[in-house]
Amino acid sequence: MFVNRQQELAYFNGMLTQARSGPSQLLLLYGRRRLGKTTLLQHWARYSGLSYTYWQADQGPAALQRRNLYAAVSGETAAEAPVMENWSQFWNWLADFLAKEYGGRILILDELPLALAADSEMLSSLLPVWNQHLQYSNTVLVLSGSNVRAMEAIGLPDSPLYGRVTGEWQLQPLSFHTLRHFFPVWDAAERIALYSIVGGIPAYLSWLDPNRSLDENLAEVMLAPGSMFLAEPQLLLYEQLRELGSYLAILRAIATGHHALSVISRESMISRTSLMFYLSRLQQLQLVDRRLPVTLNEAQRQRSKRGRYFLREPYFRFYFRFIAPHLQRQQPVQETMQEISKALPDLVAAGFEGLAREWIRQQAQGSQALSPLPFVPEAVGTHWSKGNQANVVAVNWRTRDILLGACDWRETLPVSERMVLDLQEEQTARLKRDLPDMGESWTFHYAIFTRVGLTEAAQAALLRGGGLVVPLAQLERGLGP
Repeated sequence: MFVNRQQELAYFNGMLTQARSGPSQLLLLYGRRRLGKTTLLQHWARYSGLSYTYWQADQGPAALQRRNLYAAVSGETAAEAPVMENWSQFWNWLADFLAKEYGGRILILDELPLALAADSEMLSSLLPVWNQHLQYSNTVLVLSGSNVRAMEAIGLPDSPLYGRVTGEWQLQPLSFHTLRHFFPVWDAAERIALYSIVGGIPAYLSWLDPNRSLDENLAEVMLAPGSMFLAEPQLLLYEQLRELGSYLAILRAIATGHHALSVISRESMISRTSLMFYLSRLQQLQLVDRRLPVTLNEAQRQRSKRGRYFLREPYFRFYFRFIAPHLQRQQPVQETMQEISKALPDLVAAGFEGLAREWIRQQAQGSQALSPLPFVPEAVGTHWSKGNQANVVAVNWRTRDILLGACDWRETLPVSERMVLDLQEEQTARLKRDLPDMGESWTFHYAIFTRVGLTEAAQAALLRGGGLVVPLAQLERGLGP
């Protein structure tokens, strides 16, 4: 299933238009495994109107890779393809081959870091041929890969192709609203729960069954013997990390609610000095984020030591909290499902809060005249200090406006007036103590993100303070295109 990716397709089509009327293009596309890079590139190339070649590198020797790429470009079989001594010989042959074509060609080299691991001279030998021939051949050369660090390095100053790359795109997970295409008969609450578990990774969404309930998918698909879900995190980590045991211990500590550096060090039993190295590597791989309270201004952020570490991947949070213990203890699926049922509301509540913050960001990016927000936020995130935690906060430092939000996911009854007053009075007072000038120059605004609605008294109290009510249907619409 090919879903969404309109922005990416528009970008690549724009580069294609440039290539048709001018020099060639050298594009980079990268992102972690399972995001659908191959599907995106093949879909785009298939409907481009140009001839195209798709080739995927593997872990074979360089000579074999050159032979397979020759066969893919020429249309011959691998057995018929000549053996080329080096990449320089191949690139020169490619330049001669493309010079005989008219109308241009798209050439996609996928999982390029595997080919570079077999022969690091692959790109340095491409440079002179690109400079002299290929850049004038009306070719769109796309280099793609899942090793984000290796792909980013191609555009850096010490890379042979520095200055030759004409476009770079890092593919991200699908947004929440795309789940409607995968699970059209599910309601908004079920989709929010699923998004809190697997996020927007296209492969994970495609492995699940839209005709089964969430619980059935958890028990009969995700926890089934041989399921890809059981092996996925370790496979992903194994490809890009050494000392896997240390990284697993860190990820497990963060997934189970330990976010401060000292606590992660204690739980993983890794010294703080070594821990900083591991966390830096996990941040490079975009598996972990270091976050600061959104209420810190730029100067404070530069010197703050209040950073906390969080897993970026919803499925990693779910895996290390539920599936890893399930595998370690080799317990029956039914026992694991009982544990999941008890703890899942808390995990989904955190996912709901994340979607609330994303909803605010998207409203801020739209037309100010149409936005329901009372001001345009400069930053959206969370706030914490000793004895204080606010999970949905938006700030404009210039106008001194602040939006304080509350998310009601676990409750089965409408939001009470007491909850609204607590937000407007007690939580506001606590947050003011952490702001410059004790919050005296700030204007507070409020929002309630609710699963089941508000009582009449609660709604009246919220509206008296100029607050927003965002029910599930409005939240889902606001997260759409």
